Amino acid sequence: MSKSLVIAEKPSVAQDIVRALTPVYGKFEKHDDHFENDQMVVTSAVGHLVEIKAPEEFDVKRGKWSFAHLPVLPPHFELAPIDKTKSRLSAVVKLVKRKDVTALINACDAGREGELIFRLIEQYALGAKVGSKPVSRLWLQSMTPQAIRDGFDRLRSDADMRGLADAARSRSEADWLVGINGTRAMTAFNSRDGGFFLTTVGRVQTPTLSIMVEREEKIRKHVARDYWEVRAEFGAEAGVYEGKWFDPKFRKDDDLERRADRLWTQAEAQAIQAAVRSRSGTVREEAKPSTQASPLLYDLTTLQREANSRFGFSAKTTLSIAQALYEKHKVLTYPRTDARALPEDYVGVAKQTLEMIAAESMPGPLQELSRHAAKALSAGYVKPTKRVFDNSKISDHFAIIPTLQTPKALTEIEAKLYDLVVKRFIAVFYPTAEFMVTTRVTQVEAAGQTHHFQTHGKVLVNPGWMAVYGKEAAGEDANLVAVRPGETVVAEEVALSALRTKPPARYNESTLLSAMEGAGKLVEDEELKAALQEKGLGTPATRAAIIEGLITEKYLLRDGRDLVPTAKAFQLMTLLRGLAVEDLTKPELTGQWEQQLAQMERGQLSREQFMQGIADMARRIVVKAKEYDRDTIPGDYATLAAPCPNCGGVIKENYRRFACTGADGQGAGCGFSIGKIPGGRSFELHEAETFLRDHRIGPLEGFRSKAGWPFTAEMKLVNDDTVPGRWKLEFDFGDDARKEAEEAAEPVDLSGQPSLGACPKCGSPVHEHGSNYVCERSVGTAATCDFKTGKVILQQTIEPAQVTKLLASGKTDLLEGFISNKTRRAFKAFLTYDRKEGKVVFEFEPRAAKFPAKKAAGKVAAKKTPA
Repeated sequence: MSKSLVIAEKPSVAQDIVRALTPVYGKFEKHDDHFENDQMVVTSAVGHLVEIKAPEEFDVKRGKWSFAHLPVLPPHFELAPIDKTKSRLSAVVKLVKRKDVTALINACDAGREGELIFRLIEQYALGAKVGSKPVSRLWLQSMTPQAIRDGFDRLRSDADMRGLADAARSRSEADWLVGINGTRAMTAFNSRDGGFFLTTVGRVQTPTLSIMVEREEKIRKHVARDYWEVRAEFGAEAGVYEGKWFDPKFRKDDDLERRADRLWTQAEAQAIQAAVRSRSGTVREEAKPSTQASPLLYDLTTLQREANSRFGFSAKTTLSIAQALYEKHKVLTYPRTDARALPEDYVGVAKQTLEMIAAESMPGPLQELSRHAAKALSAGYVKPTKRVFDNSKISDHFAIIPTLQTPKALTEIEAKLYDLVVKRFIAVFYPTAEFMVTTRVTQVEAAGQTHHFQTHGKVLVNPGWMAVYGKEAAGEDANLVAVRPGETVVAEEVALSALRTKPPARYNESTLLSAMEGAGKLVEDEELKAALQEKGLGTPATRAAIIEGLITEKYLLRDGRDLVPTAKAFQLMTLLRGLAVEDLTKPELTGQWEQQLAQMERGQLSREQFMQGIADMARRIVVKAKEYDRDTIPGDYATLAAPCPNCGGVIKENYRRFACTGADGQGAGCGFSIGKIPGGRSFELHEAETFLRDHRIGPLEGFRSKAGWPFTAEMKLVNDDTVPGRWKLEFDFGDDARKEAEEAAEPVDLSGQPSLGACPKCGSPVHEHGSNYVCERSVGTAATCDFKTGKVILQQTIEPAQVTKLLASGKTDLLEGFISNKTRRAFKAFLTYDRKEGKVVFEFEPRAAKFPAKKAAGKVAAKKTPA
């Protein structure tokens, strides 16, 4: 008997489909990786199971990237399994190939990405036989049982979905082509002087980085200006209130730092202060009612922004917590969504969810929400309003809301995020908050002039949805003292505030997510702006990974909650501008793609035309980099504070080097220069100044070998004995300090440094020294011990506190940041001292047994590996 295979995107959706179809098609039998009855087999992916790659002959390994191998324009793309989901892929492929499966139903999420997931699975499973099993499309925007049944009654044909399938595949291949060719071309350009300087670019990451670099440039170029504010305390019959001086005739202009309440000379501010002090004034005020609706439901980006602002969570952390609440605890709906509305048939589900919140005993601080949920139900707040229930505002997924599952055993951070979602869900049904907003203007006549002072008051009259957040009526700003109509007041105290203008604030993850989401605002072309309006840069599911990728590639660093572009980021922007490939830095590129992909979905543009344009773009990027023949790239370069170590002249940067420009900073200088990217790592300006001043810096992380592998080392600036007056850079991997001491026949004095503990070999004190922790008897001319361990091991920084613990107990805490030199994968391990080997080694956590032991066994020793 022939059957249809239904492939959903996620296991939870497959379960929903089975529950919805059971009354129609009969009971499904559950198997390990699918459900089955006489008519259907239902299974699922777990997101992407395969990825595109170039054929082997086009896959140039890292470390051999050069213009000779570019551009990479493979005639076709092959597919490769994603390692972590290989077993799921095998299970799905086996079902696709079953002889009794004669038709396929694509039940992946309703959108471009869901279409791509299914099409790649189909291609991987059937190969040249794609099309031998007819395909239908289930298109769902609601996951209620009735909506699922209705969807199966209205399956779309394969021909209906051809445009979307082409657009999905084209976007994926285009990203690959631009990313690979752009990255390899920029890496080849920056590695011309030797070494391997990995310089990644991409359609989303590079415009995102450009937004941050442009902001940082404004911060660096900002010149602070002094200004003054005048504030007066006015005595009225009912008490004292404060007013701030302002100019009622002020009009905005191109100077964005001008404000109605700012005075630009101290003399003018003092004159106003002297004129109004102790003077009487008249008051006029206007009170208007105002309302504020509740915020919309969360999509992933707004949830990430708020969690960052309130709790300091990174976008990656918020996504992982939301994913755990969805997958593990099953208390939230699917989090990777860009929608802030619910399907129109979800009114009943919303009421059921509020009933669950009202009836169940919620953990900890969530208990208070039960009362608000009960009130929403009893007062009839849940109504089919377009603000909340609107199919037109839903693409692949609807907004993030609580499920009908009661939360159990949430961690503290999980509870915080769940609390945000539940409060927003309840609040969105509540009435608007009502305020009374008062604007009071106090006029003081003095020396023929009228000076105006403004006071604002805002009184919460009816909290509405704010009650869910603990706000009650007459909250903040309700203490504005009353004045009678026509009452005269007196300026009892008048104070000046001397202030300075500030540069724009740096981006943090919250504001950067907003900038990525609203990238269309940066585009002038109206058609491209419209194409970007719904999309922005990246998707809610990828933005966290884009930010983390920029940090991993050393384009950004975290400074508290701020994100700061590095020297490498500025160098990339300078390079792309200098090579005239600035379209890689602009969100317009995404707008152009979205516009063309939308045309493809509608059948107005062929896949071949689009991909030809992408290939032309890849060629142009490579040619621009390959044929650039000038010595440097024009840019806005810095002058260093540290003098030339050779002649004392002025050191300036250019694209590739820090070079001496002579005593006046205008000439050719003495010839001294050092590269800006030794070992594939860009110098930050402060690092370069320290290095030139001290002739040594480090240990620093992030260097790369010629083969592309990372390493950590100190750097030294030393005289080149072969050429008088020439200097060279040397890497110090930790052994040089001992060799230098032995050659100089001088002991190394560590007595002034604090001891971290006793050497496990000889009992002498252990200290920090260079890039190692060493026994004090292992350095100097009369070394009698050889104990040492690195400050950085496989990219994991070993803090002094961990060394103290190692020396005291023989073992550190479990450390999670090691990176394998062989596999390039992160792993975690303890560091222990192996007395037999006489050195520090790795100790790994024992793995849990897959099956319970049939009889008692002795302890299994943890595996140890040299560190």
